[in-house]
This record gives sequence, C-alpha cells and structure tokens, in this order.
Amino acid sequence: MSILTYPAPVPPGSPVQPIPAIQFAGGPLALHITHKLHAGFPSPAADYTADPLDLNQYLVDRVACTFLFDVAGWSMSGAHIVEGDKVVVDRSISPQPGHIVVAIVNGEFTIKRLRLVNGAYELHPENPDFRPIRFGDGEVLEVFGVVVGVARKML
Repeated sequence: MSILTYPAPVPPGSPVQPIPAIQFAGGPLALHITHKLHAGFPSPAADYTADPLDLNQYLVDRVACTFLFDVAGWSMSGAHIVEGDKVVVDRSISPQPGHIVVAIVNGEFTIKRLRLVNGAYELHPENPDFRPIRFGDGEVLEVFGVVVGVARKML
C-alpha cells in the first residue's frame, strides 16, 4: 500500500514558489459587480440584478492556507485546467480520492486528480495523452494541497 502525506512542504531549492493568498488579498481591484449570465434565453429581469463580488472572498476561504500556482502543461485539460491558468490551492483541506491536488513528485510540483486504486494512491491526468503516476508499496505520495479554484484570462 502506498502512503499519503499531507500537507507536504515546498521542496528545498524548488524553482516553483507558490504565491501566498495573503499577498493578493484585498487588492485595489478585488471588488467587482456581477450579473447572472444565462446560457439560454436571456431573462429581462437579469438587467436589474447586480451583486458585488470580491474575488478574494469567492476563491479564498482560508487566507493563511491558500496559495496560487501558475499551470504549465496540458495534462489536466479534460478538467478544464490548461497552460497559463492559475489554480487556487488550499492546504487546509484534507485530500480525498477524486480531488484535484497539487502534489510533489520527485521534488517537483504537479497537478493531477487523486485516485485510490486497489489500496494504492495514484495521480491521474485528465488528458489521455498522459499516463497516471503510480506509487508502489511503501512509496510516499506528498500532497501540497487541494485545488479549489481556477482563474483564466481569455485574451
């Protein structure tokens, strides 16, 4: 059986350093106005609804435990997480099978879906061009945190 350790520290000497949420909380552009966006026929009543949305409050539940990572690569494209996205990672959430997690494999960060297969933890990509990462008996899977949100610029 493989072993899951959580929360894992940032690997020493890692060129990737997560951005603590405390550094972007309460920024000058944090408050925005949102409207419901209908994917079908628009509702005339929608013109009269507007709620303030603080993106920090929406994406970050626990500031001290939350980090941002830049995504590199396409292994999670089936989960709509692609190169250039920013993922919001909460270290206070205990990782469970089915969660998308940021893990440390061979001293490097990776983002994959956590699975438990025949009593062993595995990290599965969401793209058929990539292979799962499997852990053998006694091997340790280090999970840095659980992905709770994704941010993407369209242009």
